[in-house]
Amino acid sequence: MSKQLKPVAPIAPIVLGKMGSTYGIRGWLRVFSSTENAESIFDYQPWFIQRPGQWQLVELEDWKRHSQDLIIKIKGIDDRDAANLLTNCEIVVDSGQLPPLEGDDYYWKDLMGCQVITTSGYELGKVIDMMETGSNDVMVVRANLKDAFGMKERLVPFLHGQVIKKVDLAAKIIEAEWDPGF
Repeated sequence: MSKQLKPVAPIAPIVLGKMGSTYGIRGWLRVFSSTENAESIFDYQPWFIQRPGQWQLVELEDWKRHSQDLIIKIKGIDDRDAANLLTNCEIVVDSGQLPPLEGDDYYWKDLMGCQVITTSGYELGKVIDMMETGSNDVMVVRANLKDAFGMKERLVPFLHGQVIKKVDLAAKIIEAEWDPGF
């Protein structure tokens, strides 16, 4: 009979959330989830955090909704002081756990580093970050140097069909109908 080993590090790490401040005296922590449905963060296990240059496996003992917050209890963390050491640690999982997407949906991680080019062929720069604004997602696009318009960084709405005309993840290129002067 073989014993299954616990993973020591994520193979393709992706951040799904962050540990917040402590809650109570028994070692509970608030959790900020980056998943579309906040509670979905618990569907992805195991969790890892990075501490002084190395990965650490985090095993959940329990979780619950408290008012507007999600709070967690981590195995082996039984007091406020020990939990406080985990405040602001990013919650990381292996991206291989994420379900495949259909159609015009993309994981933000897949868009990072893509070159953004206008429909007229002007290179705006590369996607360095994504933001959720409520009405739509926005790409943060950065050029290596200031361009002819004096721009080094732009915010481009990720509106498929309206602004975003084509996404080629294999070539790492996003075609956008966007005025380079904006």
